[in-house]
Amino acid sequence: MPIAVLLLPAAVLLVSLLHFRKRESLRGVLLTKSALSALFVLAALAGPHGNPRYFALVLAGLLFCMAGDVFLVSASRRLFLAGLFAFLTGHVLYSAAFFTMASPGPVTGVAAAVCLLSGGAFFLWIRPYLGKMALPVAAYIAVITVMVTGAATLAGERGLPVGGRVLALAGALLFYLSDVFVARQRFVKPEFLNRLIGLPLYYTGQFLIAFSTLLL
Repeated sequence: MPIAVLLLPAAVLLVSLLHFRKRESLRGVLLTKSALSALFVLAALAGPHGNPRYFALVLAGLLFCMAGDVFLVSASRRLFLAGLFAFLTGHVLYSAAFFTMASPGPVTGVAAAVCLLSGGAFFLWIRPYLGKMALPVAAYIAVITVMVTGAATLAGERGLPVGGRVLALAGALLFYLSDVFVARQRFVKPEFLNRLIGLPLYYTGQFLIAFSTLLL
């Protein structure tokens, strides 16, 4: 399946999603977000896969993230927690996929140190806003730190195709950055700017991770 067949409607849906977010139309957001998330699942299904286990783990992660996207449409605390759990599970699956393809090495240590420092600094900054959500958010930061570390470990595995390694790492980093804006929207300062920056980062990251299955 040509990539353009997926990316062109994805771009239209992303613009539409931002439009509905700006207008605060929950129905429009639910429809466009669900369709856009379904497209990154289709992206992983688009072609042959060199490593069936990597593909299966990433596909499962994408499906959990798609569920999380639907849960997070609502402002409900209960649904937010369900979405947080869905994304946490997605990150665990991505981490398993990355470490399935690569063994820990020097790159792993460097990436872990950088992620721990940045994640710790972010948690200290957002901690005063979290209240009872401090523990779930801390757990989420820990899991996404492992996920990015896994992607960096995969990127350092020189025996694998460079295109797939780069896509996986870039996707993981963009996902990580998008979560900063999700947290800012939820806990610190709700404003459209968080969506305007965070949503393109998130969806680009998910598509990159999905496309990595076609190259590894």
